[in-house]
Amino acid sequence: MKKIKRQRPKLGAILAIPLPNNTYAFGRLFKEYTLAIYKERKNIMYEIPKESDYDFFVTVYRSVICDGEWPVVGNIPFENEDDAWKPPNYMKDIFTGKFSIYEHGIISPSKEDDCKGLEICAVWEREHVIDRLMGKNVWTQIL
Repeated sequence: MKKIKRQRPKLGAILAIPLPNNTYAFGRLFKEYTLAIYKERKNIMYEIPKESDYDFFVTVYRSVICDGEWPVVGNIPFENEDDAWKPPNYMKDIFTGKFSIYEHGIISPSKEDDCKGLEICAVWEREHVIDRLMGKNVWTQIL
């Protein structure tokens, strides 16, 4: 069994995500262990998509980024620190039913209408990201 080298990617790092169909998806590292997943898929690990055309943003556990199973294959630095934040997400309290928006590390009370079109705030396991990339997404909730 091949030993995987641990890594400590910096913001803007491009990670290659091996898929079951022998292609690669790519994710650019944003703050808070969030990956911006590129729409384009490639057959070669080091063929990084040229366009910053993202399909979706997904926050993953630190181990998913750092364990080396998704190797760093490049880096595209951010122009400024604000650009390294993912788009806003929404939260819904399971007890009160109240909504909040999570943006730039801050939770703000909100109304359901303000959350329309936003994805629910969550942290994803590796296999769930792969499922979503392969079209088997049962995890996303968008209002």
